[in-house]
Amino acid sequence: MTSTIDINNKFVSPEFNETDYHQHKFFIELFNSIQMRGCESYINGLELPDFLLKSTLNTILPICYQKYPFLLIAYEWLLKESEYLAESSDELMEKQYNLPKELFTTMLGESTLMYPKYTMALWEKGATNLEQAQIDMLDDLIIKADIKDGDHILDIGCGFGSALHYILSKFPNSQVTGLNLSKQHCQYIRTKIKDAQSYFSSDHFTLVEGDFNTINFEQKFDKIISLGVFEHVGNLTNSFKKVSSLLKDKGQFFLHIITIKFPHSASSVFLEKYIFPRFRVWGYENVPLYNQNLKTVNKWFMNGSNYSQTLTAWLRNFDDNQEYLKTLDYGMEYNRFRRMWRLYLMWCIAYFDACNGEVLGNGQYLMTKA
Repeated sequence: MTSTIDINNKFVSPEFNETDYHQHKFFIELFNSIQMRGCESYINGLELPDFLLKSTLNTILPICYQKYPFLLIAYEWLLKESEYLAESSDELMEKQYNLPKELFTTMLGESTLMYPKYTMALWEKGATNLEQAQIDMLDDLIIKADIKDGDHILDIGCGFGSALHYILSKFPNSQVTGLNLSKQHCQYIRTKIKDAQSYFSSDHFTLVEGDFNTINFEQKFDKIISLGVFEHVGNLTNSFKKVSSLLKDKGQFFLHIITIKFPHSASSVFLEKYIFPRFRVWGYENVPLYNQNLKTVNKWFMNGSNYSQTLTAWLRNFDDNQEYLKTLDYGMEYNRFRRMWRLYLMWCIAYFDACNGEVLGNGQYLMTKA
């Protein structure tokens, strides 16, 4: 089974089903085993020079993308939807989103206007620094989502509140609600609610600490947005059904997630075990196929170079602030955490860079009620 890059630089990948998975299972498990042994050796102290690690990844990944995409189907469960909307939520909070908030404020950057934003920044418009690239991304979102002053807006998985805070700065008459399960993120936001300089201090912002699996709202929303959350969703059909139930009749949903130009989902055994439990990268063209209660009216593929540049800026911030970051509590010995975290960032940079960013990038979808 092979796949190619066509003359228009658009990725073409064959269909893949459970029968194909079992036919290739030996090679998938071998690839998983080699990947995990190498990553765990690195984490445990065999820290290769950056240039050697990058060179290895930059050689292997284009071959996987172009010739052996089935190797990225790390688990059989990637071939079908799961029972739950958001998967392994508690474990995800423990391993990722409840890490010290100071790690993220330092790595992601923050300012009076732009709170830490843990998703892709948009560099295509000529930004020369991370904050401007994140602002450009949110300006692009506002246009695509057709956000207007006075809208009632819900952000599913609002993180540190960066998108909603920026939207309130532009549209002060809007009513915005942030849904978040992370205690660290909610703690950060609550400090901003008490800050008179923050747009969150107004009565136009509401924070809801809860799980997307179980949360319900009495009100309906004009716009719902979700940035970088649905990689942790295992059932798009039911998730879209729930989103639809929260929209007003003419409401719109703007979804921004990492996607891959495969007809199947993909994952990584290293990232799944150590960084993002039960995460999956959905196929870019597949996402609209799960719309039974929503209709996709527009979609965009954002080249992976935007995310690789974002991750590179995060890695630089992480490296430049080691003296401070090593004083925080990560629940493990710091040098081990540092190696694991740097490997995660460099790993993702290589994945997004491969094949000129045309395979792995961000999918954006504008949806309305069906």
